[in-house]
Amino acid sequence: MALIRPRRSVLYMPGANERALEKSRSLSADALILDLEDSVAPEAKVDARNKVVGAVREGGYGRREVVIRPNALETAWGTADILAAAAAAPDAILIPKVQHPGDIISAAKILKSVNAPEKTKLWAMMETPQSILHAAEIAAVGADPENRLVCLVMGTNDLLKESRARALHDRFAVVPWLAMTVVAARGYGLDIIDGVYNDFRDEAGFRKECEHGRTLGMDGKTLIHPSQIAPCNEIFSPSEEEVNWSRTIIRAFDEPENRAKGVITVDGKMVERLHLVQAQRTVAIANSVKEIEEWF
Repeated sequence: MALIRPRRSVLYMPGANERALEKSRSLSADALILDLEDSVAPEAKVDARNKVVGAVREGGYGRREVVIRPNALETAWGTADILAAAAAAPDAILIPKVQHPGDIISAAKILKSVNAPEKTKLWAMMETPQSILHAAEIAAVGADPENRLVCLVMGTNDLLKESRARALHDRFAVVPWLAMTVVAARGYGLDIIDGVYNDFRDEAGFRKECEHGRTLGMDGKTLIHPSQIAPCNEIFSPSEEEVNWSRTIIRAFDEPENRAKGVITVDGKMVERLHLVQAQRTVAIANSVKEIEEWF
């Protein structure tokens, strides 16, 4: 069974900023994306790579999931970035500008060729029109463990730019892309993380968008500022009501007379085995969240 871990809050950290890399060790985000791509100027790319690799090798990130985002393979820095990232052995490498399944397959082959550790998985940035058009095919790559793909990350700013759509607060233009990619991710057992909210001073707007993302089925949200971590963790954590109901379902199916049944009645509601799987995941996430909070 695949490891179930919370990915509620996923914070981008600029790889060229040594102070930010150090500060990230004390933040309560579930995952950190140490960025070599968009947040790093061309003249700082090589220095940022060295800083990020050094920070990952030094460790000290505890239970946080550490992810390196290299530059795209077709850029001047891409190949060196991914080789350096593989050698540093982070929890994952986030492949930018994914457009086709082959982008992930190629990255996985590179990791295999350098004997990257099994624990280093691949995440895919879904940030181009091609990535949305090929969302199902890209997600399907995750069905083969050799390809290491475990998570999709929405790049909504880039999608808006590429599509020429208007960036409105109700995300009218973005919802179809998000929904298509959620279904693709779920079809192949992947996690999926929502895009960023740009106005980090607007907590009310940020909370609303977190709720919107969770309603769509997102596992968490990418963040641009530490102030967004706490509300994000709160909203993407299973509620006490959800956890209690999930435990009720698990107990009901564990009764001897129900263990072989596909459908049972729980508190007057019809419950299928698919609800049992959902309940088990909810409880696993809740238990992991509790462990993380106690660790912090």
